[in-house]
Amino acid sequence: MVQRLPLTKARINLGAIIKRVHLNKEYIILEKDGIPVAGVMDIDEFEDYLELRDPKVKAHIEVSRKEYLAGKARPARAILAELSPSLERKIKR
Repeated sequence: MVQRLPLTKARINLGAIIKRVHLNKEYIILEKDGIPVAGVMDIDEFEDYLELRDPKVKAHIEVSRKEYLAGKARPARAILAELSPSLERKIKR
């Protein structure tokens, strides 16, 4: 859910806004004179966002995508079986 708030209102209610964003995973767009100037989001999502902007992560995702499209992907079940046969038996249950 995305809500827009004027900066003046956000300043007054900052603690409550941060709590809502963190607990409810809401997004808040802050506006100055009706113009969006900033956004507030939960820190976990923000860290994920920053990680996805990392060129190394982008490159790894692209390599994985190409491998998948080329048919080089393997089912998770097969990978788990290689790592731990007992784990594979648990999954089959």
